Amino acid sequence: METTDTSRSTAHAKAPARGAASDRSDLAVSVHGLVKRYDDMLALDALDLEVHTGEIFGLLGPNGSGKTTAINCILGLLTYDSGEIRVLGEPMTDSSRDLRRRIGVVPQEVAVFKELTVYENIDYFCSLYVPDRERRAHLVEEAIEFVGLGNYRKFRPKKLSGGLLRRLNIACGIAHKPELIFFDEPTVAVDPQSRNAILEGIQRLNREGATIVYTSHYMEEVQQICDRILIMDHGRHLALGTVEELTGMVATGERITITAPDRTDAVLHKIAALPFVENVQDKGDELEIRCSRGDHNLMDILDVLQTEGIHPGHVTSQPPTLNDVFLALTGTALRDSGSTDEE
Repeated sequence: METTDTSRSTAHAKAPARGAASDRSDLAVSVHGLVKRYDDMLALDALDLEVHTGEIFGLLGPNGSGKTTAINCILGLLTYDSGEIRVLGEPMTDSSRDLRRRIGVVPQEVAVFKELTVYENIDYFCSLYVPDRERRAHLVEEAIEFVGLGNYRKFRPKKLSGGLLRRLNIACGIAHKPELIFFDEPTVAVDPQSRNAILEGIQRLNREGATIVYTSHYMEEVQQICDRILIMDHGRHLALGTVEELTGMVATGERITITAPDRTDAVLHKIAALPFVENVQDKGDELEIRCSRGDHNLMDILDVLQTEGIHPGHVTSQPPTLNDVFLALTGTALRDSGSTDEE
């Protein structure tokens, strides 16, 4: 997969507020009031979700938040108790064969045949949507090239690394050139290099015209590639917007880190007494300072150090993250809030 600029444009139209009427002509996915129960457990609690055509839409939440359940309901793989779902302008039914041809799915669990080669696996899954052999052969070659498996086309899955298996999983889901592609946790348990290749490939698919729905519990990934993000937990909608809009919802400001080995306890107390400082952690030679929102927090802190004759070394200022948003909404950090159970 080619290396690309990982910055995301926020030029897509802003989604309407929850419950507001919207023009559905530009919606690739429309979900309203979706309820799904497993006996006494409420897996989806009146979930609303709208994905605009042409965007990368992120579903962010801890394990067990309902992401996979929501996708399976949208795809018609699960029945649900109540709500309305439309995909590419149509309801998904058991007879929606033409509609299914326009959709690609890359599941969380690698779903390939162990006895088939890389080429044979991709060809099989593509054949479910493209019966013409000549056209399919061209599509399979494109998919192999796209995921960078050209040197492995005759390999069987057991000879592939975890990262290469994930790439094969992606190729099987996208070979038929779908308009709408669902990626469910595609980077679980892969190395950083494979993760970057997968994320760059998803961005390339989007540039080539595909609408993407991307689920993850890795906030860094959705922050990197998604145009809009829905944060959910316990099957409920918590917040929706661009990264900038979501981080703007909370009063949390930046996290400032300063290397100051010669600082004193008196300096520490003066910094902690600043009105915008929420917390100061002394980490040996380094101070980590959590702030509320302000226009010149960093300058005020540096002024204290200068007044006290302290010469800081390395200084960084990190803006609020999606984890800060989740923490503000739920009282629990995103990385700590999930269980190991599947959704």
